[in-house]
Amino acid sequence: MRVYVPLTLTGLAEAYRTGELGSGPAYAVTPALREWYLSDDIEELEYAALNRAALASLRLLAADLGAVRRRVVVAADVPDGAAAAPDGGPDPEALGEVLMAAAVPLAKAAAVHVDGGDAEADVAAAARALAAADDGDDDARSVVDGAEDHELLWYATQEIPSLVAPAG
Repeated sequence: MRVYVPLTLTGLAEAYRTGELGSGPAYAVTPALREWYLSDDIEELEYAALNRAALASLRLLAADLGAVRRRVVVAADVPDGAAAAPDGGPDPEALGEVLMAAAVPLAKAAAVHVDGGDAEADVAAAARALAAADDGDDDARSVVDGAEDHELLWYATQEIPSLVAPAG
């Protein structure tokens, strides 16, 4: 099963240091996501799960004011039983969310997706606007959508050291 783990660059650096992504929430192609997205195309469904994880990364950024304003998602392959949909019924905010039962070794990562530097201003604005967008503010939702307009860039796992290296 492919899972998409939302992080920040700080979280990615920690995963690189420890060799594991940790346990907790991630995103995957779940039955609820399939039903919501109305597609049988696995690439489209995985892209939807990736975007759900990117929004979760934005939430992590909103909570960590010191983190570099770039969304980070690690795609990893785990055994089918390693992730389960959370209890609590269908929550539109949790579509595609799965809970990892145990830490995921970073060696299971297939790729890393990170915003480019040109997205930082829009991501920073979106992180600041997220709470208001959640409360129904249409202007704030538009700001959040501005960050979502940026495609995450694909990186091979061998590039993680350069992604987490301090700018010099």
